[in-house]
Amino acid sequence: MPTLFDVPVTSLAGETTTLAPYQGHALLIVNTASKCGLTPQYEGLEKLYSTYKHCGFDVLGFPTNDFAGQEPGTNEEIQQFCDMNYKISFPMFEKVVATGPGKHPLYAMLTELQPVARTADPEFKNQLRGSGMTVNDVPELTWNFEKFLVNRRGQVVARFAPDTLPTDPALIQAIERELPPLTGATPAHA
Repeated sequence: MPTLFDVPVTSLAGETTTLAPYQGHALLIVNTASKCGLTPQYEGLEKLYSTYKHCGFDVLGFPTNDFAGQEPGTNEEIQQFCDMNYKISFPMFEKVVATGPGKHPLYAMLTELQPVARTADPEFKNQLRGSGMTVNDVPELTWNFEKFLVNRRGQVVARFAPDTLPTDPALIQAIERELPPLTGATPAHA
């Protein structure tokens, strides 16, 4: 049976690969967009990546134009936007379809394995509807910046709704649970 690590993906630079290079790492897979009210989450995602990358953690960004056309750019424009505005150093992949019948196999697998997202605010979907946005039913993604946490064995262990900020303690604790234990190191907060 194929795993997440077998799914073909293409980097933002156009290189065809899989997620196999990330085996043994904890992953936060996020659908991103450049023209969304949640776009400033890029900053927090970059901070998470820089804080934990030395522990075997990666943020993987997958731009999508599935929600209100909020990622209209080409791969080159997306890369330039991320570099100029947020100095993104975590891996970014080419724009994919993450919802509906034509969704990318990665998102088909993610939503099948973790069909329900944990939300920070139970009113988030109603707020989107109140803004005139169409909200998908479970198991589809709700909006841009939905986050899937994958453990080091490739299992999808949690899914966080777009309103869960990268600074949310529940997200940070979930990430830290999936990292290898510190050996002989003094925690930064000690």
